[in-house]
Amino acid sequence: MAIIVKTDNPEGLLSEIKRVIDEKTTELWSYDSSGDFSHTPERWINRAWLRPEVGDGELRFGILGTKDAGMTASLYSAYHAYFIELLLTHLDKYFVTAAATAKKTTPDYF
Repeated sequence: MAIIVKTDNPEGLLSEIKRVIDEKTTELWSYDSSGDFSHTPERWINRAWLRPEVGDGELRFGILGTKDAGMTASLYSAYHAYFIELLLTHLDKYFVTAAATAKKTTPDYF
C-alpha cells in the first residue's frame, strides 16, 4: 500500500511537498520531525503516517500504522487518495505519475 511517484527529481519533489505545507498552501497535511506526513482532518490525524523514501527516479511513501490500532482498508485508502490529491492539486509539474499499490509493499511499516 505504498505511494510511488515517478519524478526526475525526488529530493526536489519532497522539498516542494514540505514547502506547500509550510506555506499553508494546504492545511490538510502536516509533517513531523522525522519527516513523516499525517493527514490533519480530525478523523484522520495521527492515525497513520506516510514515510518518504527517495529512490532513483522515484519518491515512495510507505504507510505507518499505530501500535494500538490495526491498519484498515478505510485508513490506508484515505491516506493514499488524499495524498495523491495533494500532489495532483499543488505539485503536478514536479512528477510524471503517482500510483498506489493495493497490497503491502516496500516501504510500508505496519
